[in-house]
Amino acid sequence: MATNEERVRKPEWLKIKLNTNANYTGLKKMMREKQLHTVCEEAKCPNIHECWAVRRTATFMILGDICTRACRFCAVKTGLPTELDWQEPERVADSVRIMNLKHVVVTAVARDDLKDGGAAIFAETVRAIRRKNPLTTIEVLPSDMGGIYENLKTLMDARPDILNHNIETVRRLTPRVRARATYERSLEFLRRAKELQPDIPTKSSIMIGLGETKEEIIEAMDDLRANHVDILTIGQYLQPTKKHLKVEKYYHPHEFMELKEIALSKGFSHCEAGPLVRSSYHADEQVNAAVQQMGKEA
Repeated sequence: MATNEERVRKPEWLKIKLNTNANYTGLKKMMREKQLHTVCEEAKCPNIHECWAVRRTATFMILGDICTRACRFCAVKTGLPTELDWQEPERVADSVRIMNLKHVVVTAVARDDLKDGGAAIFAETVRAIRRKNPLTTIEVLPSDMGGIYENLKTLMDARPDILNHNIETVRRLTPRVRARATYERSLEFLRRAKELQPDIPTKSSIMIGLGETKEEIIEAMDDLRANHVDILTIGQYLQPTKKHLKVEKYYHPHEFMELKEIALSKGFSHCEAGPLVRSSYHADEQVNAAVQQMGKEA
């Protein structure tokens, strides 16, 4: 267990290079003009400068910016969400076209206040992007949508190119880290997505540094593979505010390299692992790797 001094002292490899060039400022301006939210900003992602300024990619966050859950690792606002905005899918699609994105990630706050968990707007966003950007690959990153099968079916019927749903942490720590979500429900969500559309790659992510053991990380890998998950991302948990869970350990880049090798040996088509890796990090490369691997196995 880390001491208080260790918890506040970040290692050298976690230093972030800031880049506020024209791509960054232009993208930020467009997001505000289109009244759109990004998880890059709301969740205080450490890669925002690389993605916005260099790679010119972003993860759109639909269904508002207020989440109905209060997970102890997440910086997104919690409270009573606003009404649904049915024009949002078209604005997202227009932004994807303006940015000329080859790959887009669409995520959302959890909307437990809605019977469908936001599945209808999620699906419409996929369809709108497809209509206006036929060459763009689309990745969706939903909550578990209450674990309701019909909600997931609504989303999968829109046929995104990749379904991403994060288990976030190991089995033992899930009750302390996540709100309302359960480890088994997330695994079931991923399994059912694959059953509904076997040709669509599935993906999940875990944060480490919350007090898990190496054995538990490997167990999580095995659980994901047992439920046919194709892609895994592993990143360092960083405490967004003093109100959130403290970091128990900072993993060295060499440890991430070892975990990546273990994941690939277990059959994941792609694994992105590193201190600053997040679920959407280099997502365009991940979907290409998964599609190629599935083609070889067909």
